[in-house]
Order: sequence, then C-alpha cells, then structure tokens
Amino acid sequence: MQQQKPKVLVVDDEKNILHTIGICLETIGIDATLCAKPQDVLHLLQDHVFDIAFVDLKMSPMDGIEILAEIKQYSPETTVIIMTAHGSVDSAVVAIKKGAYDYLQKPFDFEELKLFTQKVLVYHQLVHEVAELREELASMHGNGEIITRNRAMIEQLDVAARVAESTISILVEGESGTGKELVAHYIHQKSNRADKPFVKVNCAAIPEQLLESELFGHVRGSFTGALKDRQGRFEMADGGTIFLDEIGELSSPIQSKLLRVLQTKDFERVGENITRKVDVRVISATNRNLDEALKEGSFREDLFYRLNGVRIKLPSLRERPEDVPLLIFHFLKKFSKDRDIVISPEADKILKVYRWSGNVRELENVIERAALLASDGIIEPAHLPEEICNGSVPNALSLEEVEKLQIKKVLQIAKDYDEAARILGVDRKTLLNKRKKFGL
Repeated sequence: MQQQKPKVLVVDDEKNILHTIGICLETIGIDATLCAKPQDVLHLLQDHVFDIAFVDLKMSPMDGIEILAEIKQYSPETTVIIMTAHGSVDSAVVAIKKGAYDYLQKPFDFEELKLFTQKVLVYHQLVHEVAELREELASMHGNGEIITRNRAMIEQLDVAARVAESTISILVEGESGTGKELVAHYIHQKSNRADKPFVKVNCAAIPEQLLESELFGHVRGSFTGALKDRQGRFEMADGGTIFLDEIGELSSPIQSKLLRVLQTKDFERVGENITRKVDVRVISATNRNLDEALKEGSFREDLFYRLNGVRIKLPSLRERPEDVPLLIFHFLKKFSKDRDIVISPEADKILKVYRWSGNVRELENVIERAALLASDGIIEPAHLPEEICNGSVPNALSLEEVEKLQIKKVLQIAKDYDEAARILGVDRKTLLNKRKKFGL
C-alpha cells in the first residue's frame, strides 16, 4: 500500500510497444511515464522520482545497459527491469549483474505484464521499507535493545525512565517474551545505580528448597551440599538492582522472607544468625495475573503492595503490529553477521500476519533459525517453521485478505485514523476507502 500511485518509467524506442505497455500499466493503477527517446531519460530522472523503470535492451542511440547506468547513478532507489527479446537473454543477465533487478522477455501479453509488474512492486516496496527501517533504527537511541514505535510501549518506557532514579520498587507485567528483563535493565541503566551490579534471578527456574539460599546465601554445613559459605543474590546486588523474574511463583515462606528484606533492608544467610544490611533496588516481573493470585490467597497482599510501587504493563507483540517490521530488520542485522540476508516478499507477508503468541522472543528465534537456513542469502517460506506458515495464512489467504487483516489489527490499537494511517504507511483518505471496502 502506498500514499499515491506507483510511478513507473517505460523506455522503448518502438512506439507501439511503448503505448501498449502504458495502457496495461494504467489499468492496474500505475502512473506511467513513456519515453521513446533514450537520450531524454536523464532529463526525466532530474524532474521525477520513479519507483520502477522498464528499459528496453536494444535501442539507439543509447542501449539499455547505458540507460541502466544513468538510472543507477541519478536514481539508485529506482528498481530497473530490462526488457529483451529471446535472443538477447545473455545480455539481460549482464544487466542484472550491473544492477537491474530482473528481465522481462518479449513478447509478453497483458496478463503476464500485469502479474510481473505487481511482483516487482512488492519487491520495490519491501526494499523501500527496509531502507526506512534502517533509518528509523539508526535514529533510535537510549532504549538499549527495546525496539518500538508503538504508542503504548513508548508510554510505558516513559514511565520507566521517569521513575528510574528513585528507589521505589517496580513491578513489570507482560506475557512471556515481551521484554520484561530488557525493561528492567533499561531502568537500571537510567538510574544512579547504573555503575553498580544488575543481578537477575528467575524465581521459577530454581527449586523451592534452593531458592532461599540463592537469594540470601548460606554458611558452610547449613544443609547437605553446603560445602562452603556462599553469598546470595541480594548481597551480590548491594548498591545496585536485583531483578526478580516470575515473582508470582514464590512459595509462601520465601514471600515472607522477601517482605522482610523490602521492609527492613536486612536478612540472614541460611544457617547463620548474623543480620546483614543491604541497599538494593528491587524490580520484579510476572506473566501471571497477580490480582487473581491475591484473590486466591496464593500471593501475600502486603508483599504485593511493597513490590507494586510502580506498575509497568508491556503490550504483547499482537498489540503492536507496527513493531514487527522493525524487529524483523533488527534481528536480521543481529544474526546475519557479515552476510547480506534479505526476506522474500512471500516470507515477509507470512511473518507480518502471524500472531506471535511467543512475542518478541519467538520472533527472534524464528529469524535466527531462518538466517542460518538461508544459505543463498534469501529467506523463503521454506526456511520458516511449519507452524508459522500454517498459522499465518490459513487456506492460502489472498493478498487482499492479508491486507484486510493487517488494517483490522492496526485499527484495533491505534488511537485514531490519522495514527492508523501513519502506521500503515498510507494517507487518511486511502485508509478510509480501504475500511469501507473491507467493511471494517
């Protein structure tokens, strides 16, 4: 989808072919500029910006290779297609090596030209989007690896930044994979404790009988296997920040001991009577509904209010579809190393429609896997997990159905039509027309 008609330049010194192509392109909503004199192309490039250029290979006084060179020099963002007769395919391959995207073999009919042009437009739009994403990512700073342009996510990060320098406890809520640890680290980096330790504890990953020792330490001989004195995570984090992930999984006895540390700032190691003081900022996280846990009685109310000084709620990736392209590009960059890896239009469509129940973590894993499998540098649907392909385009959705799904998603999360249009990359009028067309 674009804000205006795609602009296509057609260069061919055979006027009957030139006008036939122009009529065909107009029928699919393309603004076609026809040029019968190849020597006039430079003037056209100086006055107009073209998305695509169809250039005939055999022309006089300039041939298609010379025109390709001019376009690459003066309008590098234009996608160039070489048109060639059957006997000149080898020359067309040379043109591709010099920067043309593809070639179209003459003769071709209306339907073939329409389908070919639509395929090239999808490719061109993808390249254009990648360039914009690269620019947008380059302009982002201060959020570590928190990549977002979602309004709700930005608001939550703003809250995090504003409370970072205080000592108030923070509770970060969100589904698994939404970036709770990244947000905790972001808060730590923004605080005046940034040069002190940031210590992570996954409360669900440590057996209950060992968790007390893990948090508060132990002395030699306090239990079987305690062969020497050991610092706990709270001591390690002294002066800094401790991040308690999956806080909703704590047992009742550990909840009591944690409450005491939050209230009095002191504790004892397991098996020791010496009280130790600690200065630690506590950030906790959960993917459980702690309000429900309070009602059930499985989580202490007094501890909840100690942890919940400020509550930050992270939206799922399903609620921030405008972030998916940014994140795809970010992870491609991360995992491609020294290789150039691109995503085919078909794979790109699948990734953008999938619901991402595992959120950002799932997307990261999928891109890492695909980057490893794409030996030729192009990620195709075959490089994506089967469940992603099956879950994204059930019953082989048409391009129009995919478009409808994407618009519907964005309308659900945008505050108004202007914001929805900005996210989708169209003007407001186009969005309203699409909404009416799809009955949304």
